Amino acid sequence: MKAVRLTLVCHALTEPQKSGRLPCSDDPIMTLLAQPERAADDVQVVSAPERRALQTAAGLGAKARVEEALADCDLGRWQGLALKQLQAEQPEALAQWLQDPYSAPHGGESIAALCQRIGTWLEGFTAPGQWLAVTHPMVMRAVLVQLLGSPLAAFQRIDVLPLSRLELSYTGQWRLRVS
Repeated sequence: MKAVRLTLVCHALTEPQKSGRLPCSDDPIMTLLAQPERAADDVQVVSAPERRALQTAAGLGAKARVEEALADCDLGRWQGLALKQLQAEQPEALAQWLQDPYSAPHGGESIAALCQRIGTWLEGFTAPGQWLAVTHPMVMRAVLVQLLGSPLAAFQRIDVLPLSRLELSYTGQWRLRVS
């Protein structure tokens, strides 16, 4: 069995991340101060469908194939809202969402549903070779929860910064690669 090497890359910084707003699918990345490490020619690249992920993939010098399963968590009615606004106008709903991974007071996808979606994608992703997947902080958090078999409550305890990398390998089971 030939190994799979999968590096997940978080998209570059966006204005909503900088200002404390929840993302929208068409948010662009901010101007990069330093160019990220380019993808090697022999690496196959997939990307979440959102603009910020596709722009980041392009910044890595890669032509990416869109992978819908890597899409960000659907935040429903909360897309684009500032966290301070939610704290002021919907404090109970926000607290519920942060504490209960099965809740979706915004009308979108729950954290549990996101983790299930990502777990299903990981189970089916066994194509050998070197891969790079450009995606989102919440997706990378879901990967870690699934990979480590952590309780869903651990999701809220993980921070993923822009352009962070998460290295995985697969030879019969997924493994986290710390380097």
